[in-house]
Amino acid sequence: MNVDSSSSRVVTCPTCGKPVAWVAENRFRPFCSERCKKIDLGAWAAEDYRVPEPEPPLDTELPD
Repeated sequence: MNVDSSSSRVVTCPTCGKPVAWVAENRFRPFCSERCKKIDLGAWAAEDYRVPEPEPPLDTELPD
């Protein structure tokens, strides 16, 4: 992949930290490779990442 930083935005791969050009030709963006993309998918599947859910207040009674 040819990276011209003056004309394209560069982001950091969330898996390995490598710089990645944010261009249409990069089919794995925001990841640098298919490997990093699959590592991230596996982490989600293993529930290593979770979307936080607000906990209800403890002093609230639940409906019957």
